[in-house]
Amino acid sequence: KTAPGSTTSYDLTPRKVAFDWSKTPLEWIPGSPFASHFINEINLILPAGEFWFCRLYNKAMPHITDDKLRQDVKDFIRQESMHARAHGGAIEEYLNAHNVETDTATQKMDWLFKQPLADKPFGRSLPKALEYKWLVYRIGLVAAIEHTTCVLGKYVLENKAWDEAGADATLLDLLRWHGAEEIEHRNVAFDLYRHLGGSYISRYALPIIATPAIFALWADGASHLMSQDKALADKKPSAFKPWIWLEWQRTSRSGLLPSLPWLTLQQLPFFTPWYNPTKEASTEEALAYLNSSPAYHRAQALLAEQQKKPVLAAV
Repeated sequence: KTAPGSTTSYDLTPRKVAFDWSKTPLEWIPGSPFASHFINEINLILPAGEFWFCRLYNKAMPHITDDKLRQDVKDFIRQESMHARAHGGAIEEYLNAHNVETDTATQKMDWLFKQPLADKPFGRSLPKALEYKWLVYRIGLVAAIEHTTCVLGKYVLENKAWDEAGADATLLDLLRWHGAEEIEHRNVAFDLYRHLGGSYISRYALPIIATPAIFALWADGASHLMSQDKALADKKPSAFKPWIWLEWQRTSRSGLLPSLPWLTLQQLPFFTPWYNPTKEASTEEALAYLNSSPAYHRAQALLAEQQKKPVLAAV
């Protein structure tokens, strides 16, 4: 029986981007420090996970027998690597420039991917017979996470509440460029999981683990950012206290954040036997944004400038 292959009907396009963070205020959504910090936490969650995706997919590469899927995976790795670097740049050039302490959050994420989710969990070697199963299981986790990022990608492309609130254009571009590429490559993780023998039954466990973990890490990291803001510090933000969860829901009513119930409902399609990532968003809408992204055009302009060579005067 031939293993399922790629269901992406087009070629993925790895893109370089360049962001200018010099004018982005910490409260990038005016009048909403809560939503600003909550979204900013994405910058701290993502880089470690995206570099982990890349390591994991490189490890899976020898097991891929479908040529199109192999190319999809290569392009996925290049896109995810760029995502990690872009968010890493936001940490250094934006958050750290505003004197925000970020090491606490990023070290937690580094530990998660370098210890329990490593090839050797907590430094312990697995029996040879389990190594491949552990690889496929973790690739299944990526597929569950990528479903969530596709949902969020669609949300950020369609959400106009940020624009209406006067949100910073650079940070919006980061979110929308990243979200659009998540839509563009939305089939790859699920295709790879199926190709390597991932079962339908195990798919039930994957989002049950991944989804609460994502929400908990998001709230925990956002709490740490908020605790450094004088406007919110007196609330003593913590993922273990009701305030942040209640405020999340309250803020979502204004459209500045996706609500937790809505996000939870969006996970349901992944459980179904007929789940198809293609149906979750529009590739055309994603590509339309990617082709207009200011950060993409800025990177293109910088590259063109670097490639210019001085013309020697004729002797």
